[in-house]
Amino acid sequence: MTTLTSAPPRDRGVGPLRSSGIFIGRSLRHSLRDGEGMLMAIALPVLLMLVFTFVFGGAIQAEGYVDFVVPGVILTCAGFGASSVAVSVNRDVTLGAMRRFRTLPIRSATVLAGHVVASVLRNLVATGVVIGVAIAIGFRPTATPGDWLVALALVALWILAITALFAFIGLVSSSPEAANGYGFGLLFLPYLSSAFVPIATMPEWMRPIATHQPINPLVESLRALLVGQGAAPVGVSLAWCLGIVVTAAALIVWGFRRTARR
Repeated sequence: MTTLTSAPPRDRGVGPLRSSGIFIGRSLRHSLRDGEGMLMAIALPVLLMLVFTFVFGGAIQAEGYVDFVVPGVILTCAGFGASSVAVSVNRDVTLGAMRRFRTLPIRSATVLAGHVVASVLRNLVATGVVIGVAIAIGFRPTATPGDWLVALALVALWILAITALFAFIGLVSSSPEAANGYGFGLLFLPYLSSAFVPIATMPEWMRPIATHQPINPLVESLRALLVGQGAAPVGVSLAWCLGIVVTAAALIVWGFRRTARR
């Protein structure tokens, strides 16, 4: 008489939400261990704000320059903080970690979600530090609680957008050094906008470029929301951020499939 035995249950692995949480924790732990990188991501924008406020501010705008420059510094801080994602993602790809993750019973793409979400959380903390330093040196926002919510939502959405772009750069670059170099160009966007100087002071051929690039409506929105200077093109800012997020997501999907063939 034969005995029928049921097949052992198949291991379905870890769900995407749980694996994303695991990789978010992994990225955050790496950030805490890399204290120097976290410090520089905060210190560089703060130093930039201090230089522009106390060294160049008098030549650019006699009074109230700190209120003018802080919104641009906030977005510059987001770029500096997000740039490290390109290097982190590329290390996972080039040093073999991504190949290992593909063999595990998880959604290997959630490692990218871990990098992106952890970067957003780190950058929001850095943004809070920058705003605190700005208030200490004379920044006086007049925003209502509703204005603050809209402004922080725009900042968080921009952090998500630029982090996704850096993650794609990290996926397709040949080395961490190359990823760092390719992403460096994105850090110059705030300088080609009204973040630090009025667009009217720029050469005439440069003004349309500075006006119609993603950072400029964001800077103007934050400036209008926080200190009531000018109009707030929130709709244009949202369109830019959402467009970048969607485009970066499509590029990441393509890049992730490309890395599977390496």
